[in-house]
Amino acid sequence: MASESTFDVVSKVDKQEVANALHQAQKEVIQRYDFKGVGAEIDFSGEKILIKANSEERVMAVMDVFESKLIKRGISLKSLDAGEPYASGKEYRLEAEIVEGIAQDIAKKINKLIREEGPKGVKSTIQGDELRVSSKSRDDLQEVMALLRKFEDADLQFVNMR
Repeated sequence: MASESTFDVVSKVDKQEVANALHQAQKEVIQRYDFKGVGAEIDFSGEKILIKANSEERVMAVMDVFESKLIKRGISLKSLDAGEPYASGKEYRLEAEIVEGIAQDIAKKINKLIREEGPKGVKSTIQGDELRVSSKSRDDLQEVMALLRKFEDADLQFVNMR
């Protein structure tokens, strides 16, 4: 009797790589001439990343530097949730955070996608902030993986293939 094969769909980010990208961005902001005298900073404040500068354009420029460092370190920008710049006194601020785990609404979208476009006989269940996909056929699971690689709303990884 053939047993079921499974794999888990997760969304994880290497925190150390994020910290390294942040430190590289801090160094570049300090050294770059176009950031001199504009109060440009990028820092961790708890779980959030806080970017400050004296104009909205400078805040967005610092954000671009940080995004480029994340890309160089292999971190998808889909896992970066950045807000809009807002005025705070004489400076502008932007808060961003690194999102881990699959949110319920996105998990439901993935579930629906697997049901509608995936092979028949493939089941998926939401387990907290990850999904478990199971089927009797490993080939069907490979098809689901290929389908989910094209998913745009989240950075997904596949683990625990059994």
